[in-house]
Amino acid sequence: MNFIHLSEEPLKSKIKDTYFTKFSYSGSKIDFTITYKHKNLGEINLLWAEAKKGESDIKKSFIQLILTIGKYKFYTEQTPNLLCAFDGIKMAFLPFIKIQEVFYQNDIDFSVTPSNHKSEQFLKLLKQLNTILDEAQIFYYEKNDEELKAFIKENLTSENISKFKIDKNNFVSIYYKWSKSVKDSISIDWDLAKKSGIIDADFYLADLLSKDNVSIVEKLFAVLKKDYYEFNEKKTELGSIIAEKTGFKDHQKAHKEFWAIYERPPREEFWDYIIKRRDLLVDQDIRERKGAFFTPRIWVDKACEYLSKTFGEDYEDEYYIWDLAGGTGNLLANFTNKKNIFCSTLDKADIDVIHERIKNGANLFENHVFEFDFLNDEFFDEVDDKGKIIQKSKLPLNLQEILKDENKRKKLIIFINPPYAEAGTTATMSGTKTHKKGVSLDNNVYEKYKDILSNARNELFAQFFIRIYCEIEGAILASFSKLKYVNSTNFIKFRESFKAKFLKGFITPSYTFDNVKGNFPIGFLIWDMSKKEEIKKIKLDVFNENGNFLGKKNFYNDKKESINKWLRTFNKKDDNNIGVLMADAPDFQQNNHIAILNKKRNVHLIFQDINENIINIAIYFSVRHAIAATWINDRDQFLYPNKLYDKDDEFKSDCLAFMLFHGQNRISSKEGTNHFIPFSEKELNITKEAFESDFMYKFINGKIKDENSLFGDELAKIEFSPQAKELLKAGKELFKYYHTHSEDKNYLVNASFYDIKEFFQGRDEKGKMNTPAKAKDEHYKFLLSQLNESLNTLAKKIEPKIYEYGFLKE
Repeated sequence: MNFIHLSEEPLKSKIKDTYFTKFSYSGSKIDFTITYKHKNLGEINLLWAEAKKGESDIKKSFIQLILTIGKYKFYTEQTPNLLCAFDGIKMAFLPFIKIQEVFYQNDIDFSVTPSNHKSEQFLKLLKQLNTILDEAQIFYYEKNDEELKAFIKENLTSENISKFKIDKNNFVSIYYKWSKSVKDSISIDWDLAKKSGIIDADFYLADLLSKDNVSIVEKLFAVLKKDYYEFNEKKTELGSIIAEKTGFKDHQKAHKEFWAIYERPPREEFWDYIIKRRDLLVDQDIRERKGAFFTPRIWVDKACEYLSKTFGEDYEDEYYIWDLAGGTGNLLANFTNKKNIFCSTLDKADIDVIHERIKNGANLFENHVFEFDFLNDEFFDEVDDKGKIIQKSKLPLNLQEILKDENKRKKLIIFINPPYAEAGTTATMSGTKTHKKGVSLDNNVYEKYKDILSNARNELFAQFFIRIYCEIEGAILASFSKLKYVNSTNFIKFRESFKAKFLKGFITPSYTFDNVKGNFPIGFLIWDMSKKEEIKKIKLDVFNENGNFLGKKNFYNDKKESINKWLRTFNKKDDNNIGVLMADAPDFQQNNHIAILNKKRNVHLIFQDINENIINIAIYFSVRHAIAATWINDRDQFLYPNKLYDKDDEFKSDCLAFMLFHGQNRISSKEGTNHFIPFSEKELNITKEAFESDFMYKFINGKIKDENSLFGDELAKIEFSPQAKELLKAGKELFKYYHTHSEDKNYLVNASFYDIKEFFQGRDEKGKMNTPAKAKDEHYKFLLSQLNESLNTLAKKIEPKIYEYGFLKE
C-alpha cells in the first residue's frame, strides 16, 4: 500500500482516514494537525506534521515544519508530543522535545519563507539539526503498516491524562501561556516593577515550583503562599511598588483555572535545570542590558581548558576567580576550589537562583555570591578619617582585600561573559538615527571613561573592560566578547589605553550563544593586564559549532587607514553622474549595505557619486563583495591599499565586470536613466527603439570622446580576462533572452540586470524581490545559474589580489 499517486490534499485526507480515525484533524499554516478533545482539558495538540506529495526528503520536511512553527510562534501554545513528516510512501516521527530549544535561539531568522528550501536560514538549520533528524523514526506504508499503527496507538493517546505534565523541555512554552492567562491578574504595576528589576518569570517559577499552592523552593524572589505571593524584604528593594506580599485582582480565579490544567511541581530531577535556565524567561531587552545570558556548556568547558593550558593544571589552588557578570552562575560550574570563587550580578533574582542552586549542590559559598552593579557600585567600603565605615561596599571583605593587594590582584582572574548590548546598532542608527533607549548611557562608568572609550563608549562590554583594566590593575582578564576591541576602527582610542599581554584564546560562532543575534565570531581571550603591551596581532584557535578545531585565524590592530579613506580620495562632484555608490563601515559585517544605486537614499550611510571614478568605484565594490562574509571573517577590516593595484589593468577590468553583474548592483531604469548596459542594441537583437544611454557600452569599447561627457579624452578599449569575458558572455545571453519578451506589458527596453531579475522573479506581498527559486521560467533560472557560476569564478580570481594589494590582511 502506498499513496504516491495522490496530490497533497487527498493524501492528507487518506492519511487521516487510515491512521488517525479516533482523532480530530485540521490543516492550515501547519499542514496536518492532530488533536484530541479531552473531557477535562479540552482540545489538545498531539501531533504537528508537514505533508508532501510523491516522494520527498524527510529531513527537509521537518525543517520546513520547524520554520513554520517558529514563524507563527506556535511553540508558545500547547505543544504536541510529536512532530511528523509524511509523503506518499512513508511517515516519520520526532519527539518535539528534541528540537524545543531551537525556538529560543535568537540568531535564527524565523521570518523567512519556510517552504524556500534554498534560503540561507533553511540550509543553516538543516545543517544544525542534521544529527537530531537522524533520530526520526521512519515507517513505510507498504512494509511497516502494522508497526506504524501500533506506534500511533502507543504514542498518541490522552485518555489516561488528567493534567499536562511540565518538564525541562516545555516549561518555557508553558510560561508563555501562563503570562497570557495569569500575569495580569496579579496585583502589581508591571511597568513600575520592570523598572525595579522585578519580572513576571519569578512569579511563574513561584507557581511552578509549588505543591498544594505553596512554593516548595523558598529562596526564589517570590514564593506562593496559597492565595498570595510573599517577598523576602532582605533580598528586595520594592519601595512603593509592593510591601511584603501581593495578591490577586480576581480572587485568584485565573490562577486556579490555569493550574487546574497543568501538573506541578515538575519531577524533582528538572528543578535545577529550570531554575538555572531562568534566563529563557527574561525579555530580550532586559537580557541584553543586564547580561542575563547563558554561556553554552561546550564553551564553558573549552574556556576552562584554555585557562588550564595557560596557568597550569592546578591553577585553582593559586588563582582567584571572579565572574562579575554572573547571571545564574553557569560559567563557574567547572571550578572546585570554592573558597577562591566569587560571583556577582546586578539582578537580585539571579542571586536567589544561585543560592537555591547552592542548596542543591552547586560548588559555591553563599557569601561569595552577591548583588553588585559593576557599572555603578563602588569596590570598597567608604570610611571617615577615623576608619569608621560610612558607606558599606557590596563586595565581601575578602574580595576587597584581594583587590587592594597588588600581588593578589595579579592572581585574580576576571572570568566573564559580559553583556553585548550597544546603544547604537546598525538597525537603530541607520533607521531612526537614535540610540537604543536605556542602554549604555546612564551609568557611572560611562560618564567616567567616555573620553577614553570614545566611539566605543556605547558598547556595554567595553565599559566593563575599561573599568576592569583601570581599577583592577594587573589582574587577568579572561572574557568572552566580540572581537571589536582588537581590530575595529571604533576602538582605536580604547586600544591606546588598553595595553596588555595576550596569552591564549579561541573563537567560535556567535549563533551558538542563545543570547546573540548575528553571524560573527565570539572570542574567548586571556590577557595579562600586568604586562603593558600594545595589541598588534593576535592568533586565535577556531572552533565550529560542534567544538571541532578548524585552524587558526589572525586578528590585527592595524594602524593603516581604512578602505573608506581611500574611497574618499577619488570623491568628485560632477553634474554628469551615472549613479551612486552606497557604502558603510569597513568590515565584512556591513557588506550587505554596499550597493550601486541610481540615487542617494535617506539612510545614515556613506554615498559617493559615480562619474569618471567608475573604475575605482568598481574596485571598491568588488573588493567588498568578492569574498563571501562568514562568521569567521565578519570583523575583518578592509584597508587602504598599496599602490600596486594601480598598475594592474586586468584587475581593474575584472572588478568592472564583477560589479556589472553582482546582485548588489541595484541600478533600475524605473528610478532613472540606466547607464550600466554593457551591450549594444544590435548585440541583443533589439530593433524597435534605442537605449536611453549607451554609456557603458561605449566606455568598455573605448568610444567615449564627447567633450561634454564624463571623460574629455578618448579612452582605450577595455581588455577583459578570459574569466571576465565568460561573465560578460553569460550576461549577454540573459539580456538577450529578456528582450525576447518585448510584448509583455512589464517589459522595459532600458532594463538593468536588477530589472531583469525582478521581471522573472517578481516580488512578495511585502515588496521584497523573490528568490530565483520562485521564478516560473526554467530557462531564465538556467541562464542566471550560468551567470552566477561565472561570477563566482571571477570572484575567486579577484580574491588573491585583494590580499596582495593590501585591501585585507590574511
